[in-house]
Amino acid sequence: MRNLKFLFTLLILLVYISSIKSQEKIIVKSNTSEECLQNLSIFAESAKVKNYSEAFEPWSKVRSECPSLNVAIYSYGERILKDKIENGSDNEIDVSKKDLILLYDQWLEYFPKKRGKNVIGDILSTKAQSMLDYKIGNKNEIYKVFDKAFKLDVKSFTNPKRLYNYFKIFYDIYKDGVNDFNAEMLFEKYEEVYEKFEYEALELSKKLDVLINKEESGTPLTTRDLKRKRIYDVNSNAIGIFLSNLNAIISKESSCENLIPLYERNFEENKNNSVWLNRAASRMDVKNCSDDPLFVTLVERLHALEPSAASAYYLGFLNDKRGKSSEALKYYEESIELETDKYKKAKILYKIALKFKNKGRKSTSRKYALKALSYQPSLGKAYLTIANLYASSANDCGESQFQKRAVYWLAAQTARKAAKVDASVKKIALKTAESYDNRAPSKTDIFTEGNSGQLIQFSCWFSSKVKVPDL
Repeated sequence: MRNLKFLFTLLILLVYISSIKSQEKIIVKSNTSEECLQNLSIFAESAKVKNYSEAFEPWSKVRSECPSLNVAIYSYGERILKDKIENGSDNEIDVSKKDLILLYDQWLEYFPKKRGKNVIGDILSTKAQSMLDYKIGNKNEIYKVFDKAFKLDVKSFTNPKRLYNYFKIFYDIYKDGVNDFNAEMLFEKYEEVYEKFEYEALELSKKLDVLINKEESGTPLTTRDLKRKRIYDVNSNAIGIFLSNLNAIISKESSCENLIPLYERNFEENKNNSVWLNRAASRMDVKNCSDDPLFVTLVERLHALEPSAASAYYLGFLNDKRGKSSEALKYYEESIELETDKYKKAKILYKIALKFKNKGRKSTSRKYALKALSYQPSLGKAYLTIANLYASSANDCGESQFQKRAVYWLAAQTARKAAKVDASVKKIALKTAESYDNRAPSKTDIFTEGNSGQLIQFSCWFSSKVKVPDL
């Protein structure tokens, strides 16, 4: 009878544990006690409904007696201890903070992998974030844990907030001036973290593009697709927010007055380092330091050392500044040709679109923005650029005042397209669309013209149609 009860308990537990989110495949060892299995089931059931006080005692027993039984000990244990920290007595809070850090170390010891893949970076970065949130340890101690996560397993270190805080705490230590961090190290750390953000954004774009292409082909998205899209949108928005915060920090330090002497001082040492040259040229380009002769030196050295899409792009930019438009276009096209990754190609095309936009070459800018979207349909920034190009032409397109202002409807539609495909720009895209709608003809204007529901054809530097809203 006792054996039958044990088998029944084990069967229920196996069925239940399989439904736990982020759960590894359970392996019940031959020497696992019946009590451990029962307590695992009890605490997991309580933790699932957020009854952490009831879960604490059985969880503590399983953790102590069978620490390698199941990863739920650690995934739910984190929640149980955080509840103690947030709702316990002063003594419980202090004890639970220390225990939480120990829990992460045990998690690493017993379950460093998930479905056969390392999660060391995820666990360590979570530990560092908890240290930061609960004021456990000093800045240097917290930074070392973040840094260990980044260096040991950058692949699973994906959380945007933690990535941002990894750089932010480095920056805080740098500003305190109590460590040996210098400006060169600051910019190098920024580039490393920025590139990681870019990589994660790119991975999300690839997943989003599959759904966008499916939807635009006329195939309805399934319930599973819609759920995935919501998750991708949330993550994309988080990346956009924290990347913006990251750039806001570095913008304070990366003025041309700071960058140029720094790169001049380190050029000889790094003149054969294509990664350093590319990062330096990129930073000078972003900060509009390209008028300095050093930018030319960096770009020409980079192209001579390792001709690439990036170096060709910068040579195109230099020729553009010198007024050599045909030479610039040749290098821009070479840049696109040299790049084999379609998402990197989209990024280059978008940058070229911005260059032509700033020069007032609207048609060419739109052409490159549309090319970028052909490679990356989720590139919302490209739609926003096109929307802005349309809106800036309101006085140039259309025969009547009504038709001229109708351009804003086209601009608003394009801005809303940006919001639909790219959550990272959704907020600004919707505000932009609303602004354009407010400049378009009113309902009174439509009634006066008597053209409700009709199509308006634009034939200026672009050829497009827009439908007058129905009254």
